[in-house]
Amino acid sequence: MNKSIVKFATVKFDKLDKEATLPAKFQRLLKSLPLKKMVGDKTVALKMHLGGGLGYTTIHPLFVKILVDALKEAGGQVFITDLYHEKNKNFGVRGAENRGYSEEILGVPFVPVAGPFDKYYYTKKVNYKTLKEIEIAGNIHDAEVLIDFSHFKGHGVCGYGGACKNIAMGCVTQNTRRNIHALEGGLEWNEELCDHCNTCIDECRYKANKFNEDGKYEIFFHHCTYCQHCVEVCPNNAITLTNSSFVDFQKGMAVATKEVLKTFNKKNVYYINVLLNITMLCDCWGMSTPSLVPDIGIMASEDMVAIEKASLDMIKVQDLLPNSLPTGRELREGKHLFEKIFGKDPYGQISKLENKGLGNSKYSIEEVK
Repeated sequence: MNKSIVKFATVKFDKLDKEATLPAKFQRLLKSLPLKKMVGDKTVALKMHLGGGLGYTTIHPLFVKILVDALKEAGGQVFITDLYHEKNKNFGVRGAENRGYSEEILGVPFVPVAGPFDKYYYTKKVNYKTLKEIEIAGNIHDAEVLIDFSHFKGHGVCGYGGACKNIAMGCVTQNTRRNIHALEGGLEWNEELCDHCNTCIDECRYKANKFNEDGKYEIFFHHCTYCQHCVEVCPNNAITLTNSSFVDFQKGMAVATKEVLKTFNKKNVYYINVLLNITMLCDCWGMSTPSLVPDIGIMASEDMVAIEKASLDMIKVQDLLPNSLPTGRELREGKHLFEKIFGKDPYGQISKLENKGLGNSKYSIEEVK
């Protein structure tokens, strides 16, 4: 099989000149693409994660502006889209201006992927274990072109978050996200270890847990997304997963991704991964931690599997920066840095995507000068 091309703009520079820096290289990368043919006179969904809370490590607005301007210049009718959280006014599309994203600055509208109440979607039947259908967000489904603009970082469930996660979890409804997370397994509370500190409850974005009148821990699974924030923040390890089959979650992500991509002509989807501020946690936490490794650059490809594999390959264990992990957290066994942090092989997600026919893991890097 021929290798897929992954374009790469590195942060490395050889002189003190703005043309040698990453934003200028990103502009040149975009100019090397046949954007007019790809987006001209078409509606373009620019899907990205707009973050929330006190998070500051999402994609910098300058890079968003560069991309938006290039798409508009090519004739695309662009809108930026992400999740809309009804109860959280500072997450996703709501509160995006708090992180420097606004229609006034970027010159394009911001549209909730499935409408303001998460009710605009198209249902596609699937049959993977408990995942029986995928509710594809209506404003993604209706667009002619999808630009998958992703901040690459760690993720506690599947090992990493990038182009795949931006589609599988970001282009569907809350109900589908919950059903995909449910593949990971249930949650179990150990009463003997719990001191009722309420940290798990205070940190739950979806208000899906509580202590009842008898002091017993309860989870309202209708609201629970299985994001495992409660597991991670519990100081006494009183909440655990009853099943560690993260492989099922990775397969579910691949299933959802394939269903979303079926709605587009293959030539009308393009992937851009931003390897800056590569943090331990997903942007959905609404907070930022220090970068795990030094900034790397920006990658772009028409092949999702190739760009995900290339992005993972660029992140090296030996580049781990001091103070980038919580105090006292030790690396586990594993080959990749993310596996050493989370105990889950991130390359497993790559193989699941490739097995679904979503791309080619063999790639060659084409560096933008």
